[in-house]
Amino acid sequence: METPLQLEFHGVDASDDARALVAANLAKLERRYGRTTACRVVIGAGHHKTGEAFGVSVRIALPKRREVNVGHVQADDSRLADLSFAINDAFKRALRQLSDETDQLQGRIKRRAAQSPD
Repeated sequence: METPLQLEFHGVDASDDARALVAANLAKLERRYGRTTACRVVIGAGHHKTGEAFGVSVRIALPKRREVNVGHVQADDSRLADLSFAINDAFKRALRQLSDETDQLQGRIKRRAAQSPD
């Protein structure tokens, strides 16, 4: 793993399993998009007894002052109460955004022009 990782836990035990899962997801992201310059992951606690979702946000810095930000989902998805699923889901969404960013930079997708009212 070459990308510097800043990992924060808010109200969640900083377990080795969670750290390893974040590192594995970051390594996967690096293999696919090797030009990341930094990564910050913040994992916040939901209420375990009430089954509230964990909040996982991922911020990936790219060259030329670009970045991808993925915040936690405010959804009624009970699967997000599982920390492993929440981490994997956040990185999956980050990979999707990186893919879209790469497609735009390579000209495969045009950026939407501002639509003028008719």
